[in-house]
Amino acid sequence: MQLTLLALILALLTVIGFTIGRSRAAASVGGRVAELHSVPSYHGVYVALWAGLPALLLFIAWTASEGWLAMQLVLSALPERLTTGDGQSVALLKADILNLARGISTGREADPLVVEAARRYAALRDLAGWSLLAVGASLAIAGLAWGRHRIGPDLRARPAVERVVRVALVVCSLVAILTTVGIVLSLLFEALRFFSVVSPLDFLFGTHWSPQMAMRADQVGSSGSFGAIPLFAGTLLITVIAMAVAVPVGLMAAIYMSEYAGRGVRTWLKPALEILAGIPTVVYGFFAALTMAPFVRSVGEALGLDVSSESALAAGIVMGVMIIPFVSSLSDDVINAVPQSLRDGSYGLGATKSETIRQVVLPAALPGIVAAVMLAVSRAIGETMIVTMASGLTANLTANPLQAVTTVTTQIATLLVGDQEFDSPKTLSAFGLGLVLFLVTLCLNMVALRVVRTYREKND
Repeated sequence: MQLTLLALILALLTVIGFTIGRSRAAASVGGRVAELHSVPSYHGVYVALWAGLPALLLFIAWTASEGWLAMQLVLSALPERLTTGDGQSVALLKADILNLARGISTGREADPLVVEAARRYAALRDLAGWSLLAVGASLAIAGLAWGRHRIGPDLRARPAVERVVRVALVVCSLVAILTTVGIVLSLLFEALRFFSVVSPLDFLFGTHWSPQMAMRADQVGSSGSFGAIPLFAGTLLITVIAMAVAVPVGLMAAIYMSEYAGRGVRTWLKPALEILAGIPTVVYGFFAALTMAPFVRSVGEALGLDVSSESALAAGIVMGVMIIPFVSSLSDDVINAVPQSLRDGSYGLGATKSETIRQVVLPAALPGIVAAVMLAVSRAIGETMIVTMASGLTANLTANPLQAVTTVTTQIATLLVGDQEFDSPKTLSAFGLGLVLFLVTLCLNMVALRVVRTYREKND
């Protein structure tokens, strides 16, 4: 509640600051805006920043630290018999305090000292919330008064506002970059832990995938089998099927909408296609499992073929339908961006409409079309739900689309579901798969950039 009140107060003071700053700047020169260094709107933004930014920075710093400080104060008041021990026991103690403070049962009889610590922790957090509200509101009011006091004809409001915006953009860029670096490093670190137990050669070139670890050392396959070739083959097979559906249909739809369809047809056809992109993947999974898979099996049996109840063909077709909007929408935008002068020049040389599309429009739009296809490939490689529901979890090394296969992302999701021990090779293998998937996607993007650059230079 306190955070909501603070957010409302900051929003209100920011709006008031903008209004006051803009009106005061105009009033300071008698309405003669030409005498101001910056236009009144910049003065309004200047006051609004003083009203909201310091309090926002305090809110971020307070939120990031007050939970840790409250926990440290609570732990320091507990006897040493509860706080001394290994990291897992201390982590369990903290979890019990947090759960009890939030009213969540731990499932066992709690120590009275832990219950009292939870009450103290909740009281400290509540006190911290009200303190943040009071200090933040006071700081916002003081900033509003200071910004209003600074308004005048000589105030260089625009450079000050632009410096703040520039710093904000740099911070956002650093957050994006550091987040990516952190993801890559965490993935690499856990993958190296996995490869210290399982040989990379066995992982990359092994043909049997069975990550289940036995409970006893005398059981068969107690060390598991981590040959990932069946997963790579299944991913490639389903991706190829999906692309065989999505690329021709999506590209032809884009050509029709941009070159042949009238304005009225295009108005409803493009949104109708893009609706497919908004359907949740679990709905596609249901459709693949309940409709497409039985249909593929019945057709195969009618032709005398042995079709599995869960097949790569069913998953690939539905995945291709899901990816059609990615190809059609992006390709349509790229084709429409081709200058009309190129078409007119082709018509002037006597070319027909179809010849102009084949020999002028598509080569000019090829870099964008390649980018759209690569985006669709990445989307197909990363799909999980459709494969899980329509193709199954069986790691078969086969090129037969009528058989059940699985993919890398499906196995990653399976390995990390439920209570898992992160020190076991079974769980760490998910990070090994993730690292390989990351490298493959990176290589695909580099190839796409190279193709785009080559054709762009050729057309320029």
